[in-house]
Amino acid sequence: MWYIYVVECSDSSLYCGITKNVENRVATHNTGKGAKYTRARRPVKLACSAPVSSLKSHALKAEIRFKKLTRSQKLEYVTSGIEAFLLSTSR
Repeated sequence: MWYIYVVECSDSSLYCGITKNVENRVATHNTGKGAKYTRARRPVKLACSAPVSSLKSHALKAEIRFKKLTRSQKLEYVTSGIEAFLLSTSR
């Protein structure tokens, strides 16, 4: 199962990604071996995550859609649950 996740960086910015193991991915970000964006913004903490699909292509499409949102829209979905975002958009 592929998951979409959002972490909050030390500078309060948000980073979104996909993975099959959320806990390991967040740990990877915190060791500095994750995405280039999060390396300089450690430590990161998990803001939310949700299962998307067993297909990586569906998860990638959800990640791209989420990254196109404004910061205020992203924060709204983080606080209300990213599941609402997944339900509001089609694959």
